[in-house]
Amino acid sequence: MAGLRLGFVGTGTIASAVVRGLAREGHAITVSERGARHSAALAAEIPDLAVAGNQGVVDASDVVFLGLLPEAAPEILSGLRFRPGQRVISFMAGVDLAEVAALCAPAGASALMLPFPGIAQGGSPILAMGDTDLVAQIFGSTNTVFTVPDAAQMQTYLSAQAVLSPAVAMVGAAAEWMAARGVDAGTGEAFLRLLVGSSLQSSACAPMIAALNTPGGYNQRLRVHMEQAGTPEALKAGLNTLAGDKSEGN
Repeated sequence: MAGLRLGFVGTGTIASAVVRGLAREGHAITVSERGARHSAALAAEIPDLAVAGNQGVVDASDVVFLGLLPEAAPEILSGLRFRPGQRVISFMAGVDLAEVAALCAPAGASALMLPFPGIAQGGSPILAMGDTDLVAQIFGSTNTVFTVPDAAQMQTYLSAQAVLSPAVAMVGAAAEWMAARGVDAGTGEAFLRLLVGSSLQSSACAPMIAALNTPGGYNQRLRVHMEQAGTPEALKAGLNTLAGDKSEGN
């Protein structure tokens, strides 16, 4: 879906990643001066990218992305003049579309979209509620859009995606262990990142675990060790806490 006029009110780390991912798609992109360090870096990096004040972003765009802190959004958006027919896509988790619609009227609050840093390169998951067709039209050629039906499931997804940090920490710890035993640190980490990333892309988890369950094999022995150490239960307890549900079995 090329040739759109896209604007970004709020130019932080995630919004910058989204802009970088879109820069190759032939859109006219305007980013706000809010987040001067990020907007200046984008302008230096991307030819034809425009930088403007918040109202200038709204005036120049048919689809407006909101990359604001939820607590700052009411004050910022109340001072802007949107127009009928504009579509607004919010990155603000925890602010429902009805609230966004009220702040951006008479524009339409089309979707809540939660991108991740990998969107800058493509091949990233995107969580979306609302007009997910619009999100897919803009981003679906290079990323995978996961449609989330309601706020409760969005909270579940948000909690579960936090597995990324401990997973990365685990790979990093294994790479440090390799380095302590004489393996080049960079090479060892690169091997593990490629191993884990490519393996997860190639298969669903259950059949992969079955394939790695050779009796007495390295993978089986380490998995059993970690299960006996209580790692799965600790993970689920942490997810329950993030989701605001401390009950057992959920």
